[in-house]
Amino acid sequence: MSMSMSMSSPEVLLKNRFMSFLIWQSIPSTLIFLLFKPILSSSFWPLFTSSLSFLTFHFSLLLFSSTLSLIASPHPRRPASPLQLAARLLRFLFIPSDSATPDSAHFRARAKVSLSFVLFAAASAASGLVAAVSLCGLRAIGEGFWVIGRVGLRGFFVGLLFGLHYVLKHRWVLEFPIIQRPPYFSFKMGVPSAGRRALKLSIVASVFSAILLELLPHPFKYSISLQRYFTEQIVFSIATFAIFFCWELTHHLHRVLHTKRSIFAPPKGSAAAETNPTEHLLLALEESDPTSLLRYLAYFDLCMVCEKNVDTWRRAAFFEETGETYKRVIAVCLKPLEQLATILSEGMGNSVDKPAQLSNQLSSPTDPRLDSKCLEQLQLLQLYTWCSRSVASLTACSRKEDKFGVAQLSGSNAAVISTLISCLLAVENFMGKKTNLQSPHQLLGPAGIRWATMNGGRVDVSSGKRRSGPVNSKAYVIADVLRTSIYEIVSAFHDEMLAGAKASLLEKDWITNGKPAFGTREMLIQKLRLFLDYRAT
Repeated sequence: MSMSMSMSSPEVLLKNRFMSFLIWQSIPSTLIFLLFKPILSSSFWPLFTSSLSFLTFHFSLLLFSSTLSLIASPHPRRPASPLQLAARLLRFLFIPSDSATPDSAHFRARAKVSLSFVLFAAASAASGLVAAVSLCGLRAIGEGFWVIGRVGLRGFFVGLLFGLHYVLKHRWVLEFPIIQRPPYFSFKMGVPSAGRRALKLSIVASVFSAILLELLPHPFKYSISLQRYFTEQIVFSIATFAIFFCWELTHHLHRVLHTKRSIFAPPKGSAAAETNPTEHLLLALEESDPTSLLRYLAYFDLCMVCEKNVDTWRRAAFFEETGETYKRVIAVCLKPLEQLATILSEGMGNSVDKPAQLSNQLSSPTDPRLDSKCLEQLQLLQLYTWCSRSVASLTACSRKEDKFGVAQLSGSNAAVISTLISCLLAVENFMGKKTNLQSPHQLLGPAGIRWATMNGGRVDVSSGKRRSGPVNSKAYVIADVLRTSIYEIVSAFHDEMLAGAKASLLEKDWITNGKPAFGTREMLIQKLRLFLDYRAT
């Protein structure tokens, strides 16, 4: 299932998804409440009291769901640390500064992220308090006010623990599934894993809250028998599992609904579809916030159009006679890849005007801020995957579907190959590989590039760190995607490229004349020859 783009503002799409999420999340929450409430209640209570408990339980879930949507994002965001916030506050109070500098704007963005995370943790704690009282409050009413206070305090503790775990584990990052299924089947497949995770977290949270309740001073302490104490622990553990199961299902439903494909195009057969079917998609790609969910959904829709044969009429509209649409589509896809290559180039040093200075670029970054910036860029794996696959599929399809030759005449083919190879060289260099440039006459052969360990066998400390861990695994994935994309284009145009290589026209047709974001033009040419010989690994 996919959602078609309406003719109104694109932001309406996100609002509709949020409203549908709030409606659908109430269904499993209601079922869980009706299932666990009789178990946690010692006797039957009047209809008004039971209805009030039901409403307060759903109010707690509404609070949790709203703040979850506030922090959820497909774009990994880096918050400011408490030490940085305190330092900037002192600087603001005692040292006058210009608040309009780019550094200040960047820090304000990070401070907003930190504030949203704090708000989510506080909302989770408040939601846990209200939900625990809603589930166990009727049972506790007959045992006194002190029991209700203990239940609420423990609910606050388990909610805070869940919120901190959710933020620190980066579960707020929206990950798009590899296979798009109808929402019902996607949600159903995630229910068992949500139950297992809720069970593990509820056990830890119950023990954690019980310890805190005994160690921390509070006004709800009282002496009870050993039997009542164990009964209280069992009842609250069941309530904690019910709350966490609701939250896990809410998290899973939020991911399913917000990562579902949207079609950024007017209905097929309408007047807009006949005149300008690509304008909705291009507006979302060019004018939306680069870190927004709308931008990611637009890139995802573009990738599906370029790769699949479902919406061929939309892909055919890219190859219109003027070539402006095709150039705009290629430009929005190459921009993130160029930024990645540029940032990695800055991290490694960007002096590539002379071969003798290339060693500066191939060395490990020494500035921690540049190294941190490089690591942040590698987190945008999903975006780079879509961009690389889109330009590769569109370029390969242009061989048969481009009736007007706009891909070749506009220079887009050369721009695509140059950007993909330059980005690949930058990522591979970041992973610990370097290019040993040979003499000029050797650069003309297909084996002009030889990969070796950084610094001639000497292991660099910072490079060694990058060879392991989750960050380097993302670099390997990006390199594999770029390599596969280049091979897709080379396979489609293999005969033409061989003919161009024999006529010494390969670099003229497939490599741009400008300075690449990483490396040199000679490096790009020789890397392309390796791909042409199917020897690039």
